[in-house]
Amino acid sequence: MSRLMLFPNAVSHEPAIEDWMCSRAGALRDIAKYWFNFMRACGDDVRELLHDGHPTACVGEAAFCYVNAFSAHVNVGFFLGAGLPDPHGLMEGTGKFMRHVKIKSSDEINQVALEELIMAAYRDMKSRINSTRT
Repeated sequence: MSRLMLFPNAVSHEPAIEDWMCSRAGALRDIAKYWFNFMRACGDDVRELLHDGHPTACVGEAAFCYVNAFSAHVNVGFFLGAGLPDPHGLMEGTGKFMRHVKIKSSDEINQVALEELIMAAYRDMKSRINSTRT
């Protein structure tokens, strides 16, 4: 688990995330909120916190995804995205581990493909955590 970003202070519901969402502009807020709510719904073990100023979803204390809103787009980020299958080529980035999907408007994104990526990140993190316990 050495490559995992661990946040022991992640909680089941972080009120500061709602404040963060409310502080974003209309369409970008709606996009960020939709995708973060999708992350929240991945499983009963999802916890959350604000990390580096943006909403982050964890499996227990291990971060798997985040959202961040900029002036013209939203990023849906994956902490270990470089190792995830991306058959639709949605992810961007060249880092050793992290990747993100840039969303400029709701209609430009393949929603099903992004849902699959988020679920893959959740399952991958869950598997990594479970493999360290056996």
